[in-house]
Formats: sequence, C-alpha cells, structure tokens
Amino acid sequence: MNIRRLRPTTALVGAAALGLTTLTACSTNAGDGRTDGKLDVVASFYPMQFLAQRIGGNAVHVSSLTKPGVEPHDLEISPRQTADLSKAGLVVYLKGLQPSVDRAIAQAEPRQVADAASYTSLEDHGTEVEGEHEHGGEGETGHEGEEAHEGHDHSGDAAADPHIWLDPVRYAQVAKGVGKALEKADPDHAATYKKNTTALVKELSTLDQDFRSGLKGRSSDTFITTHAAFGYLAERYGLRQEAISGLDPESEPSPARVKGLHTIAKKDKVNTVFFETLVSDRTARTLAGDLHLRTDVLDPIEGIGSKSKGDDYIQVMRANLKALRKALGTK
Repeated sequence: MNIRRLRPTTALVGAAALGLTTLTACSTNAGDGRTDGKLDVVASFYPMQFLAQRIGGNAVHVSSLTKPGVEPHDLEISPRQTADLSKAGLVVYLKGLQPSVDRAIAQAEPRQVADAASYTSLEDHGTEVEGEHEHGGEGETGHEGEEAHEGHDHSGDAAADPHIWLDPVRYAQVAKGVGKALEKADPDHAATYKKNTTALVKELSTLDQDFRSGLKGRSSDTFITTHAAFGYLAERYGLRQEAISGLDPESEPSPARVKGLHTIAKKDKVNTVFFETLVSDRTARTLAGDLHLRTDVLDPIEGIGSKSKGDDYIQVMRANLKALRKALGTK
C-alpha cells in the first residue's frame, strides 16, 4: 500500500510559527508578573485589595485570594491560588491574619511581597475581651504620631491584634508602605503610584478627622460588638470596646463573659449591641434581647458583600461612624 506523504504548506508552517511565537509571548507574560503590560497584584483579602486597587489604578491587575462573602480568618488556599502567588508581580497581605496565606506565600516564594504588618505597629488587644484593659480618655489617642515600623517581624507575637485597617491612621501608614512596594515592583509607573498614594493618604486623614469630630460630645465611651476587631479604632478615639468573642469571630463566649457583658451594659448605659455582616449574628441578637437593647451593624470590613453598608472601605467606615455616633449618644 502506497502512503502519500504530504509536505506542510507554507501557510501551515507560518501558522505553526505564529502559534509558537504567541505561546512564547504568553509564557513570557506569565513569567514576569505582568499581563498585557500591567503588573499582576494578588491581595490576601479586601483591605489589602482596596489599597492595591486605589494605589495601583490602571497600571495593575488586582485579584484577591478571599472572595466576597467569605470570612477571611477561615480561608483555605487552593493549589491553583498558590500557583497564582508564585506568578504574581507583587503580593499584598497581612502576616498573621490568615495562616493558610502565610503558608502559601512561604511555599510559592513570590517575586515581591508587601506585608502590611511591617509598615505599622501591632498591639495586643486581647485583654479587652475579659475587661482587664484600661482605656484612656478621649484625649489619649495612642500612637497618632508614630512612624511606620518597616521590616518589623510580628510572626512571634501570637496575641497581636491584626485589625490595623480599622484605624485610619495606621491604615495610612500601610498605604504608604504598599505604595513603595508597588514602586519597587514596577518602577516604570512609580510616578502614578506616588500620586495615588498621596491622594489616598489625604482621604484617610480626612476620615480620621471626621471620626475625631464626629465622636465628640458623646454620652458613653463603651460599645459592645461581636468580636474584638475594633481595638485599634477604640484606642485611636478614646473608646472602650467590649467584645462578645475574642479576636476569633467564630469563638463562643463563656457564661462568665456573657454575665460580665450584662453588668457592663447596665453600668455604662450601653444601648446597642453590634453584629457583623460575615459571621452569625445569633449571639449578639440573643444578648441584645436579654438586655432589651437595639442591634446594629459595626462592620470590621474584612470583605465587601451585598449586606455591606457601602461599596468600598471609605463608605463602610463612614457608615460605622454613623452607627457609633448613634450608639454612643453624640450630640
């Protein structure tokens, strides 16, 4: 049997060569941390995503490891997400908040990382859960003038409160650090990142001033919330956070803690028990019912979803301010 061997036509050879060139180009893009000329940035969860998007602007592609509606403390990283970390031009995360992210980053070894915890100071607010921590008055705002502690390693501090983004002053320090990380990862767009960082820091400064002025003339300093996410906010503005749970939003309060909250609510004339959008409100509503108090949302802004009172960090923080003003009896 004769088999006729066909020689490839010029068109076929050209198509094959073009395909190889395209494949090579795609591989190059996938290997240099860029897509279509834009820096690929992977954020661990929403507060880091917000910074990357606002500072990066049109010069970056930003994706988040934590999808909308997912409680970030419980996130488990998939093998595909770990691979995405290794290909990214920059990874923006908060070390100590999400253990699975910390492990995945160690495994993936991304080109550039921006750890929010290294740009400011972390503190232990865990004692507030038991009511042992003494808060200062309205004038004692803690660390307003402190500089960012770049490069500081908090990995050994298991009790450190990670919720730094709820203090606009600390969040501005983190924004500056993320801006510098973007400049290092993508020097060609350094001017854009500088400009956007300056604008965001100014916006956060305005937010800080609005909290200061908005919380003056209050009748109470104490607020009760689901978990101890608001320690930095309370410290900044001279408030007293009393959390039903600890730093872990899924933990259940002890009977002694519930009893203690009953005493605190009556003594400090608390009129509201706050709950969140991403975790169950059952315990908060039960406590409020027992004490005949109202309920409202105080959002730790760990994610933006359909129940969020705003479309981004700034809007939800302003909704938080409005809720606190009402609960604390501001004039």
